[in-house]
Amino acid sequence: MTEPAVADRPAGERVPAIEAVDVSRTYQLDGVSVEALRGVSLTVQPGDYVALVGPSGSGKSTLMHLLGGLDRPTGGRLVIGGRDVNALAPPEMATLRNETIGFVFQAFHLLPRTSAVENVALPLVYRGVSARQRRERAAAMLGRVGLGHRLDHRPNQMSGGEQQRVAIARALVTEPTVLLADEPTGNLDSVTGAAVLELLEQLNAESGVALVMVTHDQEVAARAHRRITMRDGVVVADSAHPRSAHDRPPSVDHGRPATLVPAPSAEPRSASGSGPGHPSGGSGGAAGATGRLPREVERPEALPRDAVPGDAVAREGGAGAREVERPGGAA
Repeated sequence: MTEPAVADRPAGERVPAIEAVDVSRTYQLDGVSVEALRGVSLTVQPGDYVALVGPSGSGKSTLMHLLGGLDRPTGGRLVIGGRDVNALAPPEMATLRNETIGFVFQAFHLLPRTSAVENVALPLVYRGVSARQRRERAAAMLGRVGLGHRLDHRPNQMSGGEQQRVAIARALVTEPTVLLADEPTGNLDSVTGAAVLELLEQLNAESGVALVMVTHDQEVAARAHRRITMRDGVVVADSAHPRSAHDRPPSVDHGRPATLVPAPSAEPRSASGSGPGHPSGGSGGAAGATGRLPREVERPEALPRDAVPGDAVAREGGAGAREVERPGGAA
């Protein structure tokens, strides 16, 4: 299949890990258009260390879902790994996520009845890697995060810090170019959280993986080399461009809330009440009439199974979960 076209670049200029140009994302909720993102532009280069901050409802998690290929923008242009996501079919998007993006979440999302090495090896199943090579690569990555002695332990046999290290190893076993971390220290005590941050920073420095971290913790954000601040669906400050136009607060029509626009028709809502196409996994979301979306809209039901191996599967349970937990010797 023909590779989606990307903008021409001068010879020798490196390709950004992620590039968003005037990206917007709108959801239809009960006859109302909720503008979660409104014209966001940013570039993440290989090796960047970025903190994405802002109050709940500012659009941080919506932006992270887009940057990770879990969702598509309503408008604008989003290029991940040199590929325009709007030109990709769903299977191509799944492959792009598996090859380019690693995810680390606050709640770990490890398969509870599966050993550490099998949890880490799971993303390699989608690559078609043999069982022997999966185990070797997973064991090596666990050794890299200091858990070489915990290969066959299950999550309930490990501390919270160790479980997050397993999640980090799982995110990095595919050698992604970008690591997206949503509140990676949120479930950890301060000492353990600091150790996890040091590990992420070490991996960022040594491997050159770009680290983009969503956080409410100002001390955590202060450690990043670059800070992007969001409010009401726009970037209001970016330390990489301190005098850019994004530093100006968005204009507001005082006749109505800035994020609400009447819609001619509404898309049907799911049984859970979640909005269409809005993946879970993050905190915050788009601002609605009260400044925050209902909880069921902020955290809908499921991620694509290939996006965060073990997340949706672990929460679904049942026979399907057991089949993926122990893939066996598939080549």
